[in-house]
Amino acid sequence: MITRRDSLAGSIAFLCELVVAHAQTRNGKTQQQFQRGNGAVFKHDLPNLTMEDWEVTVSYVDYPPGRVGQTHHHAGFVLAYVLEGAIITKISGQEERTYRTGEMFFEPPGSTHEVSNNASATEPAKLLAMIFAKKGVQLTMPGPA
Repeated sequence: MITRRDSLAGSIAFLCELVVAHAQTRNGKTQQQFQRGNGAVFKHDLPNLTMEDWEVTVSYVDYPPGRVGQTHHHAGFVLAYVLEGAIITKISGQEERTYRTGEMFFEPPGSTHEVSNNASATEPAKLLAMIFAKKGVQLTMPGPA
């Protein structure tokens, strides 16, 4: 019997494989080259939640050159993968950090995305956001959680 947690883990693994495949295509690496590289792209504990009536929404988020994002928060939790460029992020309870192409970050439930900026004033950036939340809720809200 497959549990919801197993199903979620499978979904995340599949999404991560898609992201890695995208990154490999852009970087010209083969699967074999990637496997010999650094190993796991990202590993983080997941919240212990009952996920009945939840869904995942996957979206591209474009960061034009010089973009400075507003403080916001999300329903549920978020996994984000930087597809191109560099993005400066500060999540409540975490250090501010610059994430570059091929790196991921995690936004736990109830956290605030305090900083969400393009690190470059001249180059665009893009990330793939995977928001896991209850069906039908508003996914992104302004201000702190």
